[in-house]
Amino acid sequence: MNLTACLSLSAILFSFGIFGLMTRRKIIAMLLAIELMLNAALINCVAFAYYAPAGADTDVGSILPIFIVAITSAEMAVALAVIVAMYRKRKVIDIERLEDLHD
Repeated sequence: MNLTACLSLSAILFSFGIFGLMTRRKIIAMLLAIELMLNAALINCVAFAYYAPAGADTDVGSILPIFIVAITSAEMAVALAVIVAMYRKRKVIDIERLEDLHD
């Protein structure tokens, strides 16, 4: 697999994520679409680190995805906790039917 194939795969995954984010109304499906978009960005980071020239600094491309995965997992845990709290209070997780989230 060459760099062009990796970037094409990443672009396709990112496009699916944007499509899922724009067309879904359920919050959990929207979070999954965001996760798909972040995974596409991670594929880019790893591909550029793998196919970097011999003298280039590849540590950033190798370490950055680890930090992104850690931050993303923490963000998803908080988001799912908020979704569960909203569902317990409102009994719905449809984004269109959640008018006010402040009370």
